[in-house]
Amino acid sequence: MAASEDHTVLPAPVFDKPVKVLIVVSPYYSDIAAGLLTGAKAALEDAGATYDVVEMPGALEIPTAIGISDNGSNFDGYVALGCVIRGETTHYETVCNDSSRALQLLGLQGLCIGNGILTVETKGQADVRADPEGQNKGGGAALAALHLIALGRKWSSTPKGIGFKPRGEDTLMAGNIDGNTTA
Repeated sequence: MAASEDHTVLPAPVFDKPVKVLIVVSPYYSDIAAGLLTGAKAALEDAGATYDVVEMPGALEIPTAIGISDNGSNFDGYVALGCVIRGETTHYETVCNDSSRALQLLGLQGLCIGNGILTVETKGQADVRADPEGQNKGGGAALAALHLIALGRKWSSTPKGIGFKPRGEDTLMAGNIDGNTTA
């Protein structure tokens, strides 16, 4: 069972500038959401990050909330928290797949998102994963967002130019393909 397996958890990154994160949580299963939220808040506080929390009705609304927030805010990253428990219909697959896919697409657009939306078969599995003293998937999602923020900051501080070198002695002049320079 997953509860007894050892997992490697990377230490939180260290930041030299403030970090602001938005936690988007669905309280559909309120006790599970509370555990996820407790773990996420603790991980962010331990790293010195500040955060805001907004609630959405369900897992499907979480990616949209993050997209809307990114268009009109100054958050460095996002933590998505919620839980989907398999039921008797195929709705489970729709919610799991679509929320996960939407978060991944936002991430590929450059948003730093830690995905803490649990997708489980039973409430017991969710309880173990949401427990801050157990698997602490809320804290793990917050750490994932922090690691992505750190990576983005590391590479965004490297000047990239705009696709060509500035004019210099070793640079060819426009229109002179043979390397001869003229002024």
